Amino acid sequence: MLLALIFGGLIGYAFGKFPGFLVGAAIGAFIFNRLKSRLIGKLHNIQSGFVESVFAVMGALCKADGVVSQDEIQVAEAMFVRFRLNETQKAKAKAAFNRGKAPDFDLDAELARFLQMTGRQPAFLQMFLQVQVSAVAADGVIHPAEHAMLVRIARGLGLPESQVDQLEAMLRGAHSGQAGAGAGQRSSSQQIDDAYKVLGVSPSASDDELKKTYRKLMSENHPDKLAGKGLPESMREMAEERTREISHAYDVIKDARKKAG
Repeated sequence: MLLALIFGGLIGYAFGKFPGFLVGAAIGAFIFNRLKSRLIGKLHNIQSGFVESVFAVMGALCKADGVVSQDEIQVAEAMFVRFRLNETQKAKAKAAFNRGKAPDFDLDAELARFLQMTGRQPAFLQMFLQVQVSAVAADGVIHPAEHAMLVRIARGLGLPESQVDQLEAMLRGAHSGQAGAGAGQRSSSQQIDDAYKVLGVSPSASDDELKKTYRKLMSENHPDKLAGKGLPESMREMAEERTREISHAYDVIKDARKKAG
């Protein structure tokens, strides 16, 4: 705001001395407020549209196997709590979920609308897909029909199928961590394989390539950066989870390479 006042004032002063400075400062303040208002409005629209598109597509995904079970409805409702939606947001999310379940729901059109709304920002698209994978994998299992729908969603967002594998690997890592030393824990080789999938790199990648990819992913998925681009605050927790899983995968690979070396 102050810079806008000074900049506008200086331009005005060049043309009309002190009276021009006052006029220029006023014009600078007006332009600043208009731009600020538009930016806030744009971020609000992105946040609102993000939540509605997430739950609309979730509704379609939950019906991928032909019927929406009570468990899947409970998963959606658990997402309401996880995203800390207020009553108004919950009502919109429920309406969107039901819209996604409808026989005439146009999944491709919804994805196209989401792409346009978010400006195709990679981190937003990946976060969107992450929510969908999390929803259907709440029980630790992704059924073939659900996997096929996830692949279709990824392609509709312009993301490679490997993104689905990456997110499924990330969730396996999360479930493994919750299982601790129990029977559900995976072998060391499985954890390493999944770690490479999480980072999206080949086991043959050099240490420098690995580090470069890791830093790029951490930068792209930083919660504060995503919030500045319009990610709803309610989804910050999921963004933080993603960065934790990326960091964990990097540590797993580094430890494995250290032991192998």
